[in-house]
Amino acid sequence: MVSALILKTKEWVPIKVLTLNTHSWLETAPMEKLHQLADQIRRADYDLIALQEVNQLIKSPAVTPDHYFQPTDQQVAIHEDNFAYQLVDLLKTTGHLYHWSWVASHIGYDRYEEGVAILAKSPLASEALLVSALDDPTDYHTRKLLLSQLEYEKQPLLAVSCHFSWWQDEQSGFAYEWQRLEEKLTSYQMPFILLGDFNNPAQSKGYQKIMNSPLRLQDSFLVANYTKGEHTVLKAIDGWQANQEKLRIDYQFVSSQVKVKTYRVLFDGQQTPLVSDHFGIEADLEI
Repeated sequence: MVSALILKTKEWVPIKVLTLNTHSWLETAPMEKLHQLADQIRRADYDLIALQEVNQLIKSPAVTPDHYFQPTDQQVAIHEDNFAYQLVDLLKTTGHLYHWSWVASHIGYDRYEEGVAILAKSPLASEALLVSALDDPTDYHTRKLLLSQLEYEKQPLLAVSCHFSWWQDEQSGFAYEWQRLEEKLTSYQMPFILLGDFNNPAQSKGYQKIMNSPLRLQDSFLVANYTKGEHTVLKAIDGWQANQEKLRIDYQFVSSQVKVKTYRVLFDGQQTPLVSDHFGIEADLEI
């Protein structure tokens, strides 16, 4: 008698993800908007959050974060007004605990250390990745991304919080930075999610470079089973002063091992308030 071989299908792990360019401390009523962002995070109970333009004043006092903070090997001191620090602390008051990391890229508006952050329910191991040709914090062309390795129900995942430069040509600006990230990601043998402000509209040369990448990325907006909303910028904003069009420049790109169930634009002034000059993106994923 031949015994039957039963193969158990590996379970897909659901995670709920948010990305937002916060434009932190540069909006009117910034504390009110910080609380509105925290309220949405509490309601949705996100597993993973990627934030860009996470600022702190250069001259504000430094603090020592608790054990939920995971530094990188290039860590700049966290200050008391660091937007991510303030957000995590606010969430903590209602029992919503997030591990987090932050990396600074450059000086913004002559007074802020500007960077990107990742918040996650799971512990994370983070590193900073310099992708720009420049490594000068006084020059806004300097760009660093934040790469965090996490685990959900024993399923590893790499999350990247991204804030890229604009398209210049095939050798500089976004194209140069994208190649640096692409080279880095080839060394990871796990699913990954690229979240953030790519500063390259859908269907542009920069966008096509991403979609034609050997990384075989999926644009969550295009592959989601359910989609609500599209554009993340509606008017002229910092970096796009001459813009008069609706643009999709914020993205959630995922590797081929990730399924996208739902995709929603948030913080658009409709069902959720405007908290930044960018809208946010929420997605339900499975890895």
